Amino acid sequence: MFRSASTILYVDDPTTSARFYHALLGVAPVRQSPGFVLFPLPGGANLGLWQRDAVTPPGRDGEITLTTDDPDTLHALWAERGYRIIQPPTDMGFGRNVLITDPDGHRLRAFRPSGQ
Repeated sequence: MFRSASTILYVDDPTTSARFYHALLGVAPVRQSPGFVLFPLPGGANLGLWQRDAVTPPGRDGEITLTTDDPDTLHALWAERGYRIIQPPTDMGFGRNVLITDPDGHRLRAFRPSGQ
């Protein structure tokens, strides 16, 4: 069902945060665009830094992202299970995605990257 996972932190300034995490992790980002930076982590996970005022829909702290082949089918499954869906399947610049929260309000976004 899922191919990879990332933790995304919402940050005020991705460039400043990227310098910090580059020094902390000792690795260069694998993706960098205005408002977003992605670092590889040990074990195959990723750490993303997303400009807080560009997050859609708006959020406070961060989210876990899961790469999937079919966000629409996942949306149907999650709706059937009664999960709190805060963004139904939506096409965004990075791909098609669906966003839910866990019982404590933590965000989980499943997405199919653009071009896949």
